[in-house]
Amino acid sequence: MNPLLGQLNAYPFERLRALTRDITPNPAYKPISLGLGEPRHPAPALVEQALITALPGLSNYPATAGEPVLREACADWVQSRYGVKLDPKTQVLPVQGSREALFSLAQTVIDASQPGATVLCPNPFYQIYEGAALLAGAQVAFANSDPKRNFACDWSQVDKATWARTQLVYACSPGNPTGAVMPLSEWKTLFELSDRHGFVIASDECYSEIYFGDEPPLGALAAAKALGRDDFKRLVVLTSLSKRSNVPGLRSGFVAGDADILKAFLLYRTYHGSAMSKTVQMASVAAWRDEAHVVANRAAYATKFVQVTPMLAQVLDVALPDAAFYLWAGVPGGDDVRYSLELLAQYNVAVLPGSLLAREAHGLNPGAGRIRLALVAEIDECREAAERMVRFTQDYAARCAA
Repeated sequence: MNPLLGQLNAYPFERLRALTRDITPNPAYKPISLGLGEPRHPAPALVEQALITALPGLSNYPATAGEPVLREACADWVQSRYGVKLDPKTQVLPVQGSREALFSLAQTVIDASQPGATVLCPNPFYQIYEGAALLAGAQVAFANSDPKRNFACDWSQVDKATWARTQLVYACSPGNPTGAVMPLSEWKTLFELSDRHGFVIASDECYSEIYFGDEPPLGALAAAKALGRDDFKRLVVLTSLSKRSNVPGLRSGFVAGDADILKAFLLYRTYHGSAMSKTVQMASVAAWRDEAHVVANRAAYATKFVQVTPMLAQVLDVALPDAAFYLWAGVPGGDDVRYSLELLAQYNVAVLPGSLLAREAHGLNPGAGRIRLALVAEIDECREAAERMVRFTQDYAARCAA
């Protein structure tokens, strides 16, 4: 067996299942889960119809590079969304969702023969980053989120020796679980460090289309262009239809950026066997070429956040995030695991303890004392969950203070 498998940490939901194994939730309440970040809005009818129309595509092996029409649709979307022009032949590559691409990209770019090969991650973070690094033979370093800056990453915590060993940096904007969006100044810092040390930046942007207000989040490609980096050297952006279009089961996204990296990535993927079905490709074209369903989806999330956030802010340390569909809430007493377990037992509401999404780094676990709430259910269910949480937290806070 691959000895590197032994380095993997249990996934947060596996750890949570172990913690809740002996809990019997109060049967007086129907279960409501705010723990899993799985979109639950209906899939767009136009995507479903495109799948049906393209069913004959199941009769053919697909090319790993994808059909030209899909690469062109992805490039057109980037042009429309960010004002960035890409060559669909060399700077865009379809992938089977951002999760598998985030993992396999590390296998492509990491050179484990170099002493101390390091992958740098935000902390808390999407667990695929760590697993991808470890299975590529690298070690993992972390940049903690800073509560004073709306939980943006504090890259200044990383010392010079670590930067010198770093081969890959995972950035996530809007962030999971904090929703923080990286400003241009932060991208400038990362790009300058990449120039100095030669590491690749993988920008995870799967939440880019769920935001509040009129100003969409800045993306890495747009930041690079604004800073005169039109070749996108050592930059790969990853995005997907899962959150944007409510089709997590479609497993469809794309990567874009540095043409040299994408050429190597395509070679890896050819052997990895990760070609997207032509049927899924045609459904993806329909999704990328339509914005009406995205606008409606964004409005539905905004309505939930506007209604639920003030309710929870009465009892929790929580505010509207920059973007994404999570609330990152501080709990009374600072014990996120205890809070989550008692909430489940008494009110049958499942949330994810923040400490399970982070690692001890720079002297602390930056997820400790916080919980992640995914507002993915319909609005009535989200409101009911918030009402239960208010009642529970009022009593819980009193007990913590006693």
